[in-house]
Amino acid sequence: MRDLTKILAAAATLAAALPTTTAAAQSSQPACPANPAPPPAEFAGWTTPAARTVSTNDRVLPIAVGQAVRLTLAPGSEVAFARAPEKAPAAGSFAGLVALEVPKAGRYRVALGGPAWIDLVRDGAPLASAAHGHGPACTGIRKIVDFDLQPGHYFLQLSGSPAAEVVLMVAGPR
Repeated sequence: MRDLTKILAAAATLAAALPTTTAAAQSSQPACPANPAPPPAEFAGWTTPAARTVSTNDRVLPIAVGQAVRLTLAPGSEVAFARAPEKAPAAGSFAGLVALEVPKAGRYRVALGGPAWIDLVRDGAPLASAAHGHGPACTGIRKIVDFDLQPGHYFLQLSGSPAAEVVLMVAGPR
């Protein structure tokens, strides 16, 4: 019984030390340099985004494949989405809707510089993503979501952004 007590005490001490060890490991990771790392070649336009403001009515802003845009978003409650976002946005968050014309079939990659939910809608139906992940370290690209698309007209919806501005770029096809 005494050995079991010692083992349990040691396990509790070790468990209490884990969050501190994890926090120390995270803080010891190198910070990004003052100058961001260059993005991958497919996102070469990322570093020169054009400033745009989303519309909250039926005049949807078009964006071009290969051109980064710095979008000024609207309060989420003011945006008329093509379809309700798949993930309900938090109260007080920002959102936007842009139009995207896809010229040829392939895998297209949607990159965002901040946290927000991405929905791609065609003919009123949401499209499933093919893949998603984080952007390359220190490039300013926070997340990348891939979609397999056919030529045509799409709506790209952003919702749940805590910030009123976000950089967006669609690259492709692959």
